[in-house]
Amino acid sequence: MNHAAMRARAAVDLDAVRSNVRALRDRAPGAELMAVVKSDAYGHGALRCARAAREAGAAWLGTALPEEAFALRAAGDTGRLMCWLWTPGGPWRQAVEQDIDVSVSGMWALREVTAAARACGRTARVQLKVDTGLGRNGCQPADWAELTGAARAAEAEGTVRVTGVWSHFACADEPGHPSIDAQLAAFAEADAVARRAGLDPEVRHHANTPALLSLPHAHFDLVRAGIGIYGVSPGPEIGVPEDFGLRPAMTLEASLASVKHVPGGHGVSYGHRYTTSGETTLALVPLGYADGIPRHASNSGPVLVAGKWRTIAGTVAMDQFVVDLGGDPATEGDVAVLFGPGDRGEPTVEDWARATGTIGYEIVTRIGTRVPRVYVDERADTGSGT
Repeated sequence: MNHAAMRARAAVDLDAVRSNVRALRDRAPGAELMAVVKSDAYGHGALRCARAAREAGAAWLGTALPEEAFALRAAGDTGRLMCWLWTPGGPWRQAVEQDIDVSVSGMWALREVTAAARACGRTARVQLKVDTGLGRNGCQPADWAELTGAARAAEAEGTVRVTGVWSHFACADEPGHPSIDAQLAAFAEADAVARRAGLDPEVRHHANTPALLSLPHAHFDLVRAGIGIYGVSPGPEIGVPEDFGLRPAMTLEASLASVKHVPGGHGVSYGHRYTTSGETTLALVPLGYADGIPRHASNSGPVLVAGKWRTIAGTVAMDQFVVDLGGDPATEGDVAVLFGPGDRGEPTVEDWARATGTIGYEIVTRIGTRVPRVYVDERADTGSGT
């Protein structure tokens, strides 16, 4: 593919995804690995990345939305698959019929999935989530005995099989945070309550990527690897990707749409938040906030253009932004690299996160559908898990 003729592209290295899955599995040898491919695999493309993760040994896939899980089934994946973000009236029956493990955090959800199982004459695969301290989804400890008891009754009826007990960390990306031990203690108690109710789940899991990398005692039976399988660090306090043998999978680049010489004192982009300090060359990069480039990257976002690290000049617009080349030569069609693995001196996702005051998760996930994904180093499907 002649990517120089493209406005922009996000090149996704599937071999990096495979390598990252293997590296993460090596860090949790006693647990199975779930590759989380929610939000279109954090912007990398769910179907391709799910297949690569399966090829590298991911025993499970995980999604947030039911529709994300259904798309994986429609693409031919038949392996273990979990979906956890449900609202009343959701497509429970379709999930039961497709052997998708569904997360239940309260009695309302247990009632709905049990009704769906009865309606289709199949046993629902249910994972019970306890809120150990994150304060989002999950059953409160005060209500946990009721939920686990009701789930056991549904098991006895044959409408439900409780396949997992799980939770999620609030501060695993902050090593030593006191909430970590408190959550683990709460999880241990919740597991004991579930077992006293007569439940014998296949897997217990609490660890996300930062916990996988830094809390081996929290690995239990299954670890959920999200941002790590795409080679992005979960946070600066955990470390950089290369510390763990991870390689960033996405490279975002665009072809320069305009290169022109301007005098000193020339205002640039909306609001003239940038003014040239002298005669210079301005290059136009055809990516903007409609493509997922943060508007607050104005005057701060890093870009590699004409062999040097530059900073966005002025305001990021809907479809484009400007880079001041300081008089260095360039021509239309030359490639600007916003981020990548860093091998060529280009910025990384972590550099963008620091420059814009956010996290790497947001940088990759927000890259929009106007930017085509181009897959490199793709191998033939081995059939593993699909």
